[in-house]
Amino acid sequence: MPQTSNRTKDFGESIIRKMSRISNQYGSINLSQGFPDFDPPQELQDALSSAATQGPHQYAITWGAKNFRDALAQKIERSTGLEVDPEKNLVVTCGSTEAMMASMLSVVNPGDKVVVFSPFYENYGADAILSGAEPIYVPLTPPSFSFDRAELRSAFEQSPKALILCNPSNPTGKVFTLDELNYIASLAEEFDVWIITDEVYEHIIYEPYKHISFASLPNMAERTITCNSLSKTYSITGWRLGYVFGDKKVIDSVKKVHDFLTVGAAAPLQEAAVVGLKMPDSYYKELQNVYTKKRDVFTSYLDKIDLKYTKPQGAYYVLVDISEFNADDDNRFCEWLCKEVGVAAVPGSSFFREPINHLIRFHYAKQEETLHAAGERLLKLREIWRERGY
Repeated sequence: MPQTSNRTKDFGESIIRKMSRISNQYGSINLSQGFPDFDPPQELQDALSSAATQGPHQYAITWGAKNFRDALAQKIERSTGLEVDPEKNLVVTCGSTEAMMASMLSVVNPGDKVVVFSPFYENYGADAILSGAEPIYVPLTPPSFSFDRAELRSAFEQSPKALILCNPSNPTGKVFTLDELNYIASLAEEFDVWIITDEVYEHIIYEPYKHISFASLPNMAERTITCNSLSKTYSITGWRLGYVFGDKKVIDSVKKVHDFLTVGAAAPLQEAAVVGLKMPDSYYKELQNVYTKKRDVFTSYLDKIDLKYTKPQGAYYVLVDISEFNADDDNRFCEWLCKEVGVAAVPGSSFFREPINHLIRFHYAKQEETLHAAGERLLKLREIWRERGY
């Protein structure tokens, strides 16, 4: 029989999705895969109900329905201060996952190098491989998860085609400072490199931290490709609505790649989501307040347990240190945690290029009652470990 392609030979099941499957198997509280257990705003649900009966039910324009792109352009302008032409600067995609893949395929040639910060969302390494690119990993050092400027410069000196930047960061919860972003921008100009950003958590950010869209930095609009999604901001991860924002030159290329990847995002969902894009600024302030409380509820249990963790500055993930449990295999530890304690987490090693196995990632995009239930189970972690550690 003919062989399958080499590009997928080292791929395995997504660790995040695997932990959700194991969580379901043991009836655990799923704090692994980052999706809410609560509904989106009622206005979106009502709009979806209307679209289900009134349509549209056929293809939208390949790169996004006009009314959706118009509303999206206005929303981006309000958030970033950048001018957005909905005809020239936007492509609507099937989630930010496709947005990133379409962006990579649009600017990266086989054999090119791409800089990726480690730890990283697990898709980035796969995106580079599927694009035929070679990842150059630059470590972010805990607990602040800052980068070493000399190491980053060394990576740029290897002539990469692009750098992938997740800000706010999954899995670290880090929000990059203006000083850090300006340094990355200076290297991008000096070495003529694309910056591909993942900004899906732009509105989930905690005081006093501020999200700065990379494209808004001086001279960066033309070389920045912004990937984003409505999933986290409006709690509609299953709608799979994402987008790419950038200069016309790169967007023209993304449009072509997107057309052959998925043709287009779901028309009725775009119609319904317009309501979300027109939400007032107060919605985003309330979103911040809601997630600040969720963060504080969950981390209060980590404090009670006296587990070490890095306090999130943005997004809704927290990395927890499990060194005291002598867990030399974080995958095994997470499976044990699911089965014996009843809480699902993601092994930290799935996010790191370096041999890191003493960290696990929880997410707290859950109802407060769910977080309290998970916290109460975790309070018994040490007791259960002493009784029947693996």
